Amino acid sequence: MDRKIIRLSKSCISEQEKTAVAKVLDKEYLGMGTDVQHFEEMLSEFFGRPAVCVVNGTASLHLALQACNIGVGDEVLVPSLTYVASFQAISATGAKPIACDIDEETCVLDWRDAQKRITSRTKAIMPVHYCGGVGDLEGIYNLAAKHNLRVVEDAAHAFGTLHKEKRIGSFGDVVCFSFDGIKNITSGEGGCIVSSDEEVISKLRDGRLLGVEKDTKKRFAGQRSWEFDVTSQGWRYHMSNIMGAIGKVQFERFPGLASKRQQLAFYYDEMLSKLEQVTCLQRDYHVVVPHIYVIKIKGLKNRKALQESLESKGIQTGIHYQPNHQLSFYNDTNILPLPITDKVYPTLLTLPLHPDLSIEDVEYVCTELKKYLDDA
Repeated sequence: MDRKIIRLSKSCISEQEKTAVAKVLDKEYLGMGTDVQHFEEMLSEFFGRPAVCVVNGTASLHLALQACNIGVGDEVLVPSLTYVASFQAISATGAKPIACDIDEETCVLDWRDAQKRITSRTKAIMPVHYCGGVGDLEGIYNLAAKHNLRVVEDAAHAFGTLHKEKRIGSFGDVVCFSFDGIKNITSGEGGCIVSSDEEVISKLRDGRLLGVEKDTKKRFAGQRSWEFDVTSQGWRYHMSNIMGAIGKVQFERFPGLASKRQQLAFYYDEMLSKLEQVTCLQRDYHVVVPHIYVIKIKGLKNRKALQESLESKGIQTGIHYQPNHQLSFYNDTNILPLPITDKVYPTLLTLPLHPDLSIEDVEYVCTELKKYLDDA
């Protein structure tokens, strides 16, 4: 019998989510209403400050930047090693993403490198919490304070992660999360922005509804605004009740989902520590809830061949991520070199991680990886 496919990532859905969606369908009110309101309230209580739900994580970054008055002619510091969504959100405002290097051990933004790239046009810095880790967040905020920069955290990978005993999102300037199908919790698609800045929160609430002022209250009451004013650019970025219903159930399941992710990551670390060629990222899974599990492989000459070999054994793998400064749209020959990013990227490999994975699956993945590296 063929072995089952060990998926790189997947949506982990129970009957509870299906029942919740069915209830929304039965109500026949699928737009932004009470289910989104309740999910938003749950998140606001979780973070201890206002959360605004939107249609996806990219929209959360775009709206957050816009609410911080980032626009044409501005520059935003961001690590090159991130999904293109981070860069697209910046360029969508008319601003320019400035690719920065990473710390070699943690693979998150190196604020010392970012400091070298600050100009008179720099208005914000976007640390990306890669694999759930945050690195030297104090260093980033100190840099921002010194140069009067807004900080928009891309915390798409870090829902539930703690830093110095505080939940990511419960502090800081503006923090953005993704709830797409494979994140730490999902609402199918979706995301949210968290901040204590009342002006930013107000702009976010209107901005997600095409700039229609104070329309959020009407939507949550099952109504809509027929006569209104619009004073700024908005977008159709609101969350739907279907997404809110899924999100509420996932939020209630989160303690178990988080614990499983941490357990699997701990076991990967234990198993892979025995492989000389493999370096695990520096993460403390007592406090980090990992979205993905990435390793570095020394002397890896043919990553594609390794991936194909593991695929033939029923193991899916990934690469997180191709650096954005290598993409045609963001390739800028005038930028300073990114030596660490260029050095680390070819060594990266993402192994399967999701709550439906078993310890036996992790053992199998590590065993097959070892076999390949021993024979290479």
